[in-house]
Amino acid sequence: MSGATGAARQGVAEARRIVVKVGSSSLTTAAGGLDADRVDALVDVLAKHRGGDKEIVLVSSGAIAAGLAPLGLTRRPKDLARQQAAASVGQGLLVARYTASFARYGVRVGQILLTSDDMARRAHHRNASRTLDQLLTMGAFPVVNENDTIATDEIRFGDNDRLAALVAHLVHADLLVLLSDVDGLYDGNPAEPGTSRIAEVRGPADIAHVRIGSAGKAGVGTGGMVTKVEAASIAAAAGIPVVLTSASHAADALAARDTGTYFHRTGRRSADRLLWLQHASTPQGSLTLDDGAVRAVVERRTSLLPAGIAAVEGEFSAGDPVELRDVSGRAVARGLVNFDAKEIPRLIGRSTRELARDLGPAYEREVVHRDDLVLLRA
Repeated sequence: MSGATGAARQGVAEARRIVVKVGSSSLTTAAGGLDADRVDALVDVLAKHRGGDKEIVLVSSGAIAAGLAPLGLTRRPKDLARQQAAASVGQGLLVARYTASFARYGVRVGQILLTSDDMARRAHHRNASRTLDQLLTMGAFPVVNENDTIATDEIRFGDNDRLAALVAHLVHADLLVLLSDVDGLYDGNPAEPGTSRIAEVRGPADIAHVRIGSAGKAGVGTGGMVTKVEAASIAAAAGIPVVLTSASHAADALAARDTGTYFHRTGRRSADRLLWLQHASTPQGSLTLDDGAVRAVVERRTSLLPAGIAAVEGEFSAGDPVELRDVSGRAVARGLVNFDAKEIPRLIGRSTRELARDLGPAYEREVVHRDDLVLLRA
């Protein structure tokens, strides 16, 4: 192990609160249905590394995959209704399997089901945070999954990798471990000769040349290496280092041995609502900004005032997330709007002082406050 790698793994060893995410392909058979031996093997590792001053939260896929075989389905269905039916059957089987497996160590399991809407609504967000903290304080083992049974296309995370990154931020984790069926990020197809594992990633430039593959052959998951790298980037940008490796190397990852790919922190922790706003919210409409407003918002990081708005699209209410676009239609930011969509047309291009005089003091405010605004990468 090199000095640089050793220092990075030392940071892993010192992590006190860890979020571990495991994918469907690591828990189930290709035909669907839980593999009890695989679940038990993972629980053996997690139970060994928790306790004392170490806390672990598990983000587990597998509900839909676990429900396939019991419902006579041979592959993951493409339509939402049958996915939700499979999740309804599979989620109970999944948490029952975890409950039985952790019971071997005298550990109770607490189930947390989330949708992206829960992360977007501040009250739900706070409640999820408090529940997870309380479970950890009381010695229970939290198992988090997307609520596939009720989530619609509009409010789904899309994959549990992104959910894991957001949960890591939600619980103030020191480390995120992403487990899949591949033992790290490779500089090519790992099935082909001549490729090698990338041990460390210090920033996007380190993997700009890498062609990243999609979901694996099992056909039971929704992710793939693309979603894992995206999740690692989200967590790293929020100040949380990440280890990406296979479920079979979970023990090595938690023991800070040189396995998988280590993603260094690339940013600092931001406000919770800004992270969900950027990565978990679904814009309900858009505001087109004139050139001056774009410069003010992007370069000077100011609030968006009515005078800088050129057009409005969509149906939204005050408090909803909206996209801020330049005149060419490119999204430059996302923010929480302070007015309903139907109110904005009469505000366009007018100063707050003028609006306060004509419409009342309630209109002497920003359309999007800078504290409720995130810039989007170009």
